[in-house]
Amino acid sequence: MTFNIQPILENEQIALYPLQEEDFDDLYLVASDPKIWEQHPNKDRWKKEVFRNFFNGAMQSKGAFKIVDKSTGKAIGCTRYYDYNEEKNHILIGYTFYATSCWGKGINPMVKKLMLDYIFQFVPKVQFHVGAGNLRSQIAISRLGAEKIGEEEIAYFGEPSKLNFIYEIARENWV
Repeated sequence: MTFNIQPILENEQIALYPLQEEDFDDLYLVASDPKIWEQHPNKDRWKKEVFRNFFNGAMQSKGAFKIVDKSTGKAIGCTRYYDYNEEKNHILIGYTFYATSCWGKGINPMVKKLMLDYIFQFVPKVQFHVGAGNLRSQIAISRLGAEKIGEEEIAYFGEPSKLNFIYEIARENWV
């Protein structure tokens, strides 16, 4: 099945735009806050050279988005679809981060709703990789109705493997 994994997705408050090379500086401004990466498997991603590697992986994925607050027009984070598995007919959502100023304001559920509503038109299941020590993200993904289905060593783009939990949500369980 072929479908676009980089559409423009938006609601009244936020927009997800296909990531462009010229978005690096705007996103690095957000990502340069070390607090964002405290629970992440790669705690150094706030460093410019480490973030550049992350950004290059996002560009190569051809499924990454810049998340924009429509009221200010400013970038507030990044996320992506990746690793579509045609045989199992599922895709992953992840590599998501938000400005700390957005934490606790309902941005993540809004972003995931846009992404899941769109992608469930094409696949019956979506998975998420969440760092084993990233409790904040584990709680957030569980609140969406995703269930932990496994554990796996995952190598992020150009980075060493780290233990991740695999969460999954099925179309029929998505409201």
